[in-house]
Amino acid sequence: MGFEVLGNKVYLLGGCGWCEDATGEVYCYDASLNAWSEASPLSTARCYFACEVLDGKIYSIGGLGSNSSDPHSWDIYDPCTNSWKFHSDPNIVPEIEDSVVMDGKIYIRCGISAWHMAACRCRHGCGWRGPAVVVDGTLYVLDQSSGTRLMIWQKESREWIPVGRLSSLLTRPPCQLVAIGKKFYVVGKGLSTVMFDVENAGNMEGVMESWKTAIV
Repeated sequence: MGFEVLGNKVYLLGGCGWCEDATGEVYCYDASLNAWSEASPLSTARCYFACEVLDGKIYSIGGLGSNSSDPHSWDIYDPCTNSWKFHSDPNIVPEIEDSVVMDGKIYIRCGISAWHMAACRCRHGCGWRGPAVVVDGTLYVLDQSSGTRLMIWQKESREWIPVGRLSSLLTRPPCQLVAIGKKFYVVGKGLSTVMFDVENAGNMEGVMESWKTAIV
């Protein structure tokens, strides 16, 4: 299921259940009216898809479902017209594990690689593993393959730089990342939470110090 916010409205779209196939239904909650309404449906049913907001529009990318007319596709929702515009590209994989918005592009991750979208096209990007979040234009990923280790994407050298490890006494994997302003939170089982303050990190040494301060 996709979950996105545009202005004072919350949108729930697509999704599936254990015994239910994918759906293309879209619902909108208007905070000013405290009321739900049905919005224009997706062009095709989607489950396990990427959903992001970019330039005031909602992007729904890929997805699986026996009712899906074209899994190698994406929809763009315009809230001004309450309508979706359909796009198709054979490079888009149906099953998507994660997505982020960075530098005016949507990056999506599938099981074997990552891609990014720009001007209605997709191409390979550098993949990541684990929950991701973008804060102040920087991509952070929590690698949970062996403990929990924070990684930062270095755009200039195009490589992943390890920032630090989290003690198992502080978090309980599997964890998720969520950003609020220039801070992000690592939330694990039992709501175990660690805060990382990006604003206090001006360089790699600062990142490490900020990390240490956050987890003490």
